[in-house]
Amino acid sequence: MTVSRALTIAGSDSGGGAGIQADLKTFTVLGVYGMSALTAITAQNTLGVHGIYNLPLEAIEQQIDAVATDIGVDAVKTGMLSQAPIIERVAERIKANNIPNLVVDPVMVAKGGARLLEQDSQQALIRHLLPLATVITPNLPEAEVLTGRTITTVEEMKEAARHIHSFGTRYVVVKGGHLDGDALDILFDGETFAEFVAPRHETKHTHGTGCTFSAAITSELAKGASVHDAVTTAKHFITCAIQDTLGLGQGHGPTNHWAYGKRQHQLI
Repeated sequence: MTVSRALTIAGSDSGGGAGIQADLKTFTVLGVYGMSALTAITAQNTLGVHGIYNLPLEAIEQQIDAVATDIGVDAVKTGMLSQAPIIERVAERIKANNIPNLVVDPVMVAKGGARLLEQDSQQALIRHLLPLATVITPNLPEAEVLTGRTITTVEEMKEAARHIHSFGTRYVVVKGGHLDGDALDILFDGETFAEFVAPRHETKHTHGTGCTFSAAITSELAKGASVHDAVTTAKHFITCAIQDTLGLGQGHGPTNHWAYGKRQHQLI
């Protein structure tokens, strides 16, 4: 039996809706063996982030090396990397262990507004991590930070994708969830654009959507899918997760990571 293996390098969300918890749930639903390297521990629930505690660089490095040298990694994703030294160390260990299929979710701000990436770390992300990336998945506010541009239209999303692609990543997915109308995401491979559209579902329970979407892409790449097919599956996955809400918490509740699996079972 061949088992596909995916690693998430990200922060822990005590509320379970985002971070490594969301990633591992997504990996499991999509049939991938999930592993984790924690970069930070957050005290967090649906109302916000109440504390952030970064792990020592040595602890982060040892986690990555431990799983890469023994179990092996078919695809890896990064999430919360809040400081430049963490970004640099993670990039170094990904290169040293020859880990393929890097998906970068450039986590910058939590749903409740807490900053998860220090401002002086943005250049470290661009300089050290993006040249290694197979895919980067910024939402519109993240794309605006990365490009220094305001994005309000589909054409501006495409211009942002071109700009971010110039940093060295092979594929860019600019997520348009913050625009009005249908939920439109754009994939750019350096030459052509592909659009992924789904109906918008109005709900406040969208905590962890970015983590979940990028984890679904990572899962599919670990199984050998093309980037286009991986994004297609991820779009279906996150649409189901948002539509079939769990209704948990008093604030921005988590998405439903089981929804895609239930939907696929019903179609069989």
